[in-house]
Amino acid sequence: MKLTQLPDNPYLLLTPGPLSTSKSVKAAMLRDWCTWDNEYNDLVQDIRKKLVRLSGNNHDDYTAVLMQGSGSFSVESVVGSAVPADGKLVVLTNGAYGNRLAQMAQVLKVNTIVIDFGEVDEAQPHKLRELLEQDTDVTHVAVVHCETTTGMLNPIAEVGKVAKEYGKVFIVDAMSSFGGVAMDVADLQIDFLISSANKCIQGVPGFGFILAKTEELKKCKGQARSLSLDLYDQWETMEKHNGKWRYTSPTHVVRAFYQALLELEEEGGVEKRQVRYRENQRTLVEGMEALGFRTLLRRELQSPIITSFYFPDSPQFTFAAFYERLKQEGYVIYPGKISVADTFRIGNIGEVYPHDMKHLVQAIERNMFW
Repeated sequence: MKLTQLPDNPYLLLTPGPLSTSKSVKAAMLRDWCTWDNEYNDLVQDIRKKLVRLSGNNHDDYTAVLMQGSGSFSVESVVGSAVPADGKLVVLTNGAYGNRLAQMAQVLKVNTIVIDFGEVDEAQPHKLRELLEQDTDVTHVAVVHCETTTGMLNPIAEVGKVAKEYGKVFIVDAMSSFGGVAMDVADLQIDFLISSANKCIQGVPGFGFILAKTEELKKCKGQARSLSLDLYDQWETMEKHNGKWRYTSPTHVVRAFYQALLELEEEGGVEKRQVRYRENQRTLVEGMEALGFRTLLRRELQSPIITSFYFPDSPQFTFAAFYERLKQEGYVIYPGKISVADTFRIGNIGEVYPHDMKHLVQAIERNMFW
């Protein structure tokens, strides 16, 4: 099937993933693949190399592991494999995804301490320092980089500096930022970084991936609390068998992701994509503020990934009606996810451009029924 024959989407997904993808990414899924075939496994190996190169200039000490399932499966594989039975994990949280990471650890019977900063304040490194001064049993520190509950961008450089000052293993959930926010994993002293195919690299859902410091990953051997999510075994199999996954891999999704990586390179890499995402976000916010909407977060805390807005101050406004009107106009947005305020969220990532944001704002202006 030619790209011109692929149907157009009825709407743009203005969400933090799954997100709107290019026709060429969709078209890559039209062919079937065999998981044992060398051509397919060579593709997996190329993806792993490309991901490591995306991690920054100093990537010789890092490796990449792909893991079936949504991004949460990859987070759980790290939590369940990296922290030993006698380890102790600190989770810094300010939203639903930090809370989910902590919940995973607790379900897995990992000794866990949670530092909760609420929903609208960034993670504060000095609070981590205070805890590490008092509790010398802590072995691992985890934080979400972009907390899409609100759109918050947490200060991972400062958090990592404190973690490493006290000799702790540093885990970063970069689910919604990797590929869209420039970072150097080695400079940030990250031991395990987790992301997903259907976020800023603009693939489709089906697997996540982990960028790991190889020496730290080797320490995970025999520690996993799950068979399917054993991070070390997955890595060892891919290393020894030229990209082979232990269990059935999402072949069509993998091929689409490879195409998405090529398109990221064509765009000019992460730095150029970040410029587009930031311009999307700026265009959106300026347009929304001109209509009288207010953002939830202060600008210095805001990521270019997703933006939270307060509900209009009107008893006639309902999110359900607003959502349906915008969907009819060709835009799907996200409900809010915090308890302290009534909000909705609009994603700025995916195959979306500043002109799309201008058209969205115009559609919102046409549908201000309150």
